[in-house]
Amino acid sequence: MSLDCQSCGACCAVFRVSFYWSETTLHPEGSVPQELVTPISPYHVAMKGTLQTPVRCACLDGEVGSSVSCNIYPLRSSTCRECEAGSQQCLRARELAGLSNGTRVAV
Repeated sequence: MSLDCQSCGACCAVFRVSFYWSETTLHPEGSVPQELVTPISPYHVAMKGTLQTPVRCACLDGEVGSSVSCNIYPLRSSTCRECEAGSQQCLRARELAGLSNGTRVAV
């Protein structure tokens, strides 16, 4: 099965996206815009929208399971970069989002 992130987006709609604060623009070498994160500890932040239920990252555009994009893709966090199409984490996100074999089956 070949998976395409731009027709999925499940990972952005089921997981909390947390990472070390220095990946934000509060740090000179950070890239994730600080206005798009919420502090969750003295050292970690989460993407806005991923601490709520239902989860939906504030940077996710489009319809999960149809056509999606990340509006900060080149600036995304290491957490986002580590979730690769077809990985165990990806397949779990798809299952939780009700996606199977590239087709939306339930929400």
